[in-house]
Amino acid sequence: MPDQAPTFERPKSLAEKLPEIFKYHAPTGDQPKKYVMLREKALELAQLIVSETPQCADQTAAIRLLREAVMTANAAISLNGLV
Repeated sequence: MPDQAPTFERPKSLAEKLPEIFKYHAPTGDQPKKYVMLREKALELAQLIVSETPQCADQTAAIRLLREAVMTANAAISLNGLV
């Protein structure tokens, strides 16, 4: 019996992933717990940033970037590593 060559699927292109990326993903399983943990830790860090840095544009930027980091981490959970 001849050996069969392994078959490989071509990875999806970004264009092929777009419909999945931009659809609503209802939380499942332990995802809500993960979202809460991320927000709680981000809040702790945000409070530390505000309490230990001078009120200035850099402080505002740090908070904005922290919010962006949480949103991106939430997307990673929601999309289950698709991107």
